[in-house]
Amino acid sequence: MLALDIQNLGKIFKGKKRQIVDALQGVSLTVPEGEVFGFLGPNGAGKSTTIKCLMGLIRPTTGSANIMGVAAGTEASKRHVGYLPENPAFYDYLSAEEYLSFVGRTFQMQESLLQRRREEALKLLELWDARKRPIRGYSKGMVQRVGLAQVLIHDPSVYILDEPMSGLDPIGRALVKEIILDLKKRGKCVFFSTHITDDVEKVCDRVGILLHGQLKLVERVDTIMTQGIVGYQIRIRNSDGKSVDHQVTKDMLDGFIAGQVASGNEVVLVEPRRKNLEDLFLALVHNGAGSSS
Repeated sequence: MLALDIQNLGKIFKGKKRQIVDALQGVSLTVPEGEVFGFLGPNGAGKSTTIKCLMGLIRPTTGSANIMGVAAGTEASKRHVGYLPENPAFYDYLSAEEYLSFVGRTFQMQESLLQRRREEALKLLELWDARKRPIRGYSKGMVQRVGLAQVLIHDPSVYILDEPMSGLDPIGRALVKEIILDLKKRGKCVFFSTHITDDVEKVCDRVGILLHGQLKLVERVDTIMTQGIVGYQIRIRNSDGKSVDHQVTKDMLDGFIAGQVASGNEVVLVEPRRKNLEDLFLALVHNGAGSSS
């Protein structure tokens, strides 16, 4: 089953001075179960607008979306989803423990299961020691961790995360990446927005690049990385035992290696030099800079 099925999604806003803003323009996308999908784009590209349409927080002007085969935005669809907004806000007089209990009961979880998963989530997100303190005393990174904990508590099939690593230190970012990869192993769908290409390269199966409300590219991350090879670094060990590094283009590779072997030299290392996702992303942004927003 498709975890997400988005067809021709569009959203028009009236901006300042009644100016019409095409925030989304005919976005179509499908994401199967068990896939981690990175929704990449600069600030203002329409990532959060797309997610808000999926969650029923705003109504699309055109198009439709389904979550696990159920119309997006309905109560039935939300039961399949763990949602983290871009700037999570909580009842800050509650403790993390109390808030997670509130979330679990909202999803009508059995009390024994809720207690077990609450403990697991608090420990996983390293909030256990602070679990009884009011959230108002938490740092920004800790608040983000509470948001991630409430996403996990009811063990949904689909995780929709808007900038999930915002406000986290490097240790917290690494932890979130581990959690996402674990969810993938368990067959969950993770759809998360970001403007940081490194996050996508590390954990995503596919990436969609959104610019000016238009979906410009959908591709497998490993395909992008493979096709981005521009040359190779080759380390050669000469007959006297000294190693020398050479930079060769893709077209030169076979001939260069054959020549070195024929000369009695040893090929110690062949390492591709490649453009990465950031290079592709910046090229698309640059080429689309003149597009209307």
